[in-house]
Amino acid sequence: MPDKTILIVGTYDTKNDELEYMASRIKAMSGKVITMDVSVLGDPDKPTDISKHQVAEAANSSIQKAIDFNSENKAMQMMAVGASTLVIELQRQGRFDGVVILGGTMATDLALDVCQALPLGVPKYVVSTVSFSPLIEPGRLAADIQMILWAGGLYGLNSICKSSLSQAAGAVLGATRAVEPSKNDRPVVGMTSLGSSCLSYMKLLKPALEERGYEVAIFHSMGMGGMAYENIATKGEFVCVMDFSMQELSNLVFGSVVHSGPDRLLSAGRTGIPQLVAPGAIDLIDFAGWQEIPEQFQDRPFHTHNRLIKSSVLNTEERRQTAQEMAKRLTAATAPVHVLLPTQGIEEWDKEGGDAHDPEGLVAFCDEMRKVIVSPVEMTELDAHINDQAFADTALKIFDQWVADGTIKKQ
Repeated sequence: MPDKTILIVGTYDTKNDELEYMASRIKAMSGKVITMDVSVLGDPDKPTDISKHQVAEAANSSIQKAIDFNSENKAMQMMAVGASTLVIELQRQGRFDGVVILGGTMATDLALDVCQALPLGVPKYVVSTVSFSPLIEPGRLAADIQMILWAGGLYGLNSICKSSLSQAAGAVLGATRAVEPSKNDRPVVGMTSLGSSCLSYMKLLKPALEERGYEVAIFHSMGMGGMAYENIATKGEFVCVMDFSMQELSNLVFGSVVHSGPDRLLSAGRTGIPQLVAPGAIDLIDFAGWQEIPEQFQDRPFHTHNRLIKSSVLNTEERRQTAQEMAKRLTAATAPVHVLLPTQGIEEWDKEGGDAHDPEGLVAFCDEMRKVIVSPVEMTELDAHINDQAFADTALKIFDQWVADGTIKKQ
């Protein structure tokens, strides 16, 4: 098995022993290492492969300027810019296969930027004193980031923290050896959905698209899934998207933590990817299962999905707001956009007898969509439910038209 190289990032002036311990564990498993120092004030026990001065220079600055900030926060944000810039270039050059970053809150802040800078599929591990903490905003997490709590290791090595450090060393090296790179042998259609029970159109669409020679990547739009979808769309790796699950957008608009960041419903359009869009589940706002539902959402029906997630139903005015936000974002697209509006329902739970059944709210939403979706965005109304065969058939018909006229480019 060819040796894999791990980039180790940290503040070597204060965490030298811990970082060197991880390096020794990786080398003991026949891996290679590259070291990057992101400290500001002190120096490592021995030179690192990438010095703090090189990191500062990559941010178009210097260590002296970082010191002159007289602010640890500003200095480390500058180093985060430099580290992120360098890892992008090093990864493009094939200098490393995975990254592990160690730190308290300062280096974790930097680590989140570095991990977001790297492509999906590059193993990225963060050993942190605040792993899984509510301090970490979901929008700052790379879609495939891995974290482990740096337990008992804030200052100096001991048997407890070695357990975390050695696990991280083995995990990142193992991931680089096990990861299967994307083959890119078929054009990829990106699709979003809310599970497979609330929204089930993928069961009809996936086999039909595969018969046409396309690969289909379906993203669970529960925050991290939407972030992964948007990240890949930004890189132009889809030939078309079927973005049919929108509750991440309603979550963003109305303040739920279960969202995928401010770029939801924007990346494909900015990149020039043709979009088929539908308002699946946009009538819902999600909450963590452990949360109390905020008072403003307690006066309407809600659906408890499991102990992790529960959803309240948006009222009429809130639904109109989501329609307006959809239209605003889609109008900014640089490639064709076609909206499908299923007037008989937009998720399984809004059917008669379901927890989210609100025919008046659905009528109000559809009425607002008719007002706000304007040229060049196209819209087709369907006298059907989003989970019906008729919805899938209409989506495939438009997809085939786009293939025929060259809107969807064949790779």
